[in-house]
Amino acid sequence: MPAPYLQKPQILSRQEVARSRLFNVEQLELRFSNGEERIFERLMGSDHGAVMIVAMPDPEHVLLIREYAAGFEDYVLTLPKGLVDPGEDIVGAANRELMEECGFGANSIEPLAELSLAPNYMRHRMQVMLATDLYPKRLPGDEPEPLIVETHAIDELPALLARDDFHEARAIAALYIARDLLRERREGLDLW
Repeated sequence: MPAPYLQKPQILSRQEVARSRLFNVEQLELRFSNGEERIFERLMGSDHGAVMIVAMPDPEHVLLIREYAAGFEDYVLTLPKGLVDPGEDIVGAANRELMEECGFGANSIEPLAELSLAPNYMRHRMQVMLATDLYPKRLPGDEPEPLIVETHAIDELPALLARDDFHEARAIAALYIARDLLRERREGLDLW
C-alpha cells in the first residue's frame, strides 16, 4: 500500500487561464490527501509529443545546430528537435526534423530516453532518439533562417559544457546518455 503522501491529489477544478499561439496555461485546484488545497498553474505541452535527435555522422561525432533562442535573446548550440506532427510516429518525426534542420536523413533511428523539463510547471515530454547511418537529404523546415550545423566529438562533452552557448539541459542529458550507450556497445557490454 503506498504511503499517504504518494496518493495523487484530487483535481477539484481545471480551467484555462491564458492561451497564446504557442502556449496554453492551465490552472488546477488540487486537494491533497492530507486535506491541504492549493492552486497550481502549468504550461500544457503538445499531445503529440516531441523529439530530440542525437545524430551521428560517424561513430565519434554528433551534429549540433546553432539557432536563435528567444528566451535568451541569443544564438545557442543544441541538438535538432521538434514536435511530432499529428499522425506521425516518433521515428518519422525524428527523421523529418533531422532532414529539415541538418540536411540529413537516417537509415537507423532508435529511442534512447524520455526527458521532461520543469515537470512541476510543464506537461512536456521529449523523446531522445539516436540517429545513425546518415545520408544527405534536405526538407524545407519552419525555421525563420537557415540553421548552422556543426560537428563535434561526442567524447569531448566537457569542452562543450565550458562554452557559453551550449547549456540546454535536455541536450546535455541526451549527449551523455548517447555517449554512455555507445561506449557500452563498443566495449561489448550493451547494458541497454
